[in-house]
Amino acid sequence: MITDIITDGLLAAVAAIGFGAISHPPRRAFTYIAVLAAAGHALRYTLMHYGGMDIATASFCASMTIGLLALWFGRLSHCPLTVLYIPALLPMIPGMYAYKSVYALVKLMQHLGDYTAAELYINQFFVNATVTVSVVFLLAGGATLVIFLFPKKAYSMTRRKTWTAPRREQPLAK
Repeated sequence: MITDIITDGLLAAVAAIGFGAISHPPRRAFTYIAVLAAAGHALRYTLMHYGGMDIATASFCASMTIGLLALWFGRLSHCPLTVLYIPALLPMIPGMYAYKSVYALVKLMQHLGDYTAAELYINQFFVNATVTVSVVFLLAGGATLVIFLFPKKAYSMTRRKTWTAPRREQPLAK
């Protein structure tokens, strides 16, 4: 049980580091991205397999956790929230459901004359597409809800507490 949860979290951390590298964040952000992805994906795995929750609700809880942790990690790393939580959320996108919905759509096009097969493929398409869209929506909604709940903290985390004017260089004497 514990090894499954740890393995799930570690694999999500590796994927999130890869997704994060695409957007070229500062090096100090990679550790936080990995921890966020591991914590969120492990929480979703635990809620789904041991808590009896569906994938959409578990994804929402995990994305809220990622958003809250990103708020704290953003202050530590001096990185904006989106730099941290977007790569951490990407491993939780339900790719298999998206694949199955496209596959069912292709199979539907191949069986247009057979109404019983077409009905089966239409049902498969709508079930898988509904799961995909709802999970992606709840992932985005859960993580960005933190920004709406704590707008001052989300904005001010990368700013200095006291603003100082930048130093101007002195012109060279002639």
